[in-house]
Amino acid sequence: MISIGKFTLPHGLMLAPMAGVTDRSMRRVCAECGAEYAVTEMVSAKALVYEQASHASAPAKTAELCVISDSESIPVAVQIFGSEPEFMAEAARLISTGTYRAFSGFKAAAVDINMGCPVKKVVGNGEGSALMKNPDKIYDIVSAVSRSSVLPVTVKIRAGWDSESINAPECARAAESGGAKAVCVHARTREMFYTPGIIPDIIGKVKASVGIPVFGNGDVTSPEDAMKMIRESGCDGIAIARGAIGNPWLFAQIAAALDGKSVPQPSSEEIVGKAIEQLRLSVADKGEKRGVAEVKYTFSHYVKGMRGATDARNAIMTAASSAELEKVIKTVYGIDENHLL
Repeated sequence: MISIGKFTLPHGLMLAPMAGVTDRSMRRVCAECGAEYAVTEMVSAKALVYEQASHASAPAKTAELCVISDSESIPVAVQIFGSEPEFMAEAARLISTGTYRAFSGFKAAAVDINMGCPVKKVVGNGEGSALMKNPDKIYDIVSAVSRSSVLPVTVKIRAGWDSESINAPECARAAESGGAKAVCVHARTREMFYTPGIIPDIIGKVKASVGIPVFGNGDVTSPEDAMKMIRESGCDGIAIARGAIGNPWLFAQIAAALDGKSVPQPSSEEIVGKAIEQLRLSVADKGEKRGVAEVKYTFSHYVKGMRGATDARNAIMTAASSAELEKVIKTVYGIDENHLL
C-alpha cells in the first residue's frame, strides 16, 4: 500500500508515463483493468509557461497534455520536464492550481518530474536523464517545484547516466531532500535506453537510501516479473510501461498475485472489445483523423503474438479510419465483422 498525498494505492500499481502512449484513452482502459495510479505523457515546462503567457486566443496544445478527463477513475499525476528551476516551478504552479488554459476542472493528483527520458533532443538540452549527472541540480529543481506546487511532487529517475555513473541512490536522496514524496526508478541507465535487461539491484539500493515510497520500473510484463521485482528489491510499488501496451489486464493480474489469487487471461472477445473501446475513446477525444493516427501504435500491440499479426500490423498502420481498424482487430481474432462490441 502506498500513499501519495490524499490518495492510497492498495497494491501500488502505476501506469508509468510514456510519450505518445499514456493519453486519456490509454489511462482510462488501464484504470478499468486494475491500474491504481497513472502519469501523463511528459509536458515541457517551458513550453507550457510560454504558451500560457501568450494571447488567450492562441491554441493551448501543450496544456492539452495536462488535461485529466472526468471519466478517469484513478488519480493521475502530470509529468513535466525541463532543466530550469524557475520554469519548472511555474509550470508546477499552473498545473497544481488548475490555472492554465484548457483546464478541465479535474486536478492532478501530483506533479511528477521527468529525470529519466533518454531521447537525444531532451538530454541534449540538459533535461530528462541528463539531470542525473548533477544531483545538486536535482535538489534545486525539486525544491523549486515543491515550493511552488500545492500538490505532492514525485520524481522519475533512471539507474544513472551510464555504467560508469550509476548514482540513482544519490539522486533519489537529493530529490527527497528537495521535497519529493515518492520516486520511481527505471532500472536502466540512459546509455541502455530500452534494451532488454535491467539492473534490478539498483531499485533495492534506492529503497534502502530514502524514506519515501519507491516504485520499481523496467521489464515487468507478467505477474511473475512484478513479484520478483518486489521480492528482490523491496520496492513499495510497481510502475508498468511497455508491458501494459495492448495488455491492460496486467494490472489486475499483478494485484491478484499479490493477494494470492489468479486472474484468467482475457478471452478473444474481451481483447477485441477493449481495443475497440480504446480506439473509440481516442477518436471521441481527438477526432477521427488524429484519434486513429495516435492509437495505431497501441492498437498494433493488441495483435502481438497472434497468427497473422505481421499482416494485421501492416493493415493497422495503413488504416485510414476507425472502421478499418475495428475490422482488422476483429479479423485477426476471428470475430465476425458485424458482431457488435
